[in-house]
Amino acid sequence: QVQLVESGGGLVQSGGSLRLSCVASGSIFAIRTMNWYRQAPGKQRELVARISTDSDTNYADSVQGRFIISRDNPNTVNLQMNSLRPEDTAVYVCALSTWGYGEYWGQGTQVTVSS
Repeated sequence: QVQLVESGGGLVQSGGSLRLSCVASGSIFAIRTMNWYRQAPGKQRELVARISTDSDTNYADSVQGRFIISRDNPNTVNLQMNSLRPEDTAVYVCALSTWGYGEYWGQGTQVTVSS
């Protein structure tokens, strides 16, 4: 059983910063990437950023240059979010993708950016 637990969400003013963290625990094999998604009300889920075990990173165009994904260790991923905008408001969900063992999801953490 794999569990992902996110933390660090909250309410912040436009232009502010937040740092999200996600810790994976359990029987984890063959990690491919750790990912942050977000979903705002009425919108499709969006891949915000992902990081591989080799620390290769990818970002959505909408957050490029403002968000930084990093990992403290193979099972922990962070998302530093700077220069936040109201349109960044969403539930942010951590996911772990494996090579052949499926994908695991956290419960999500709410990020609200006020204008």
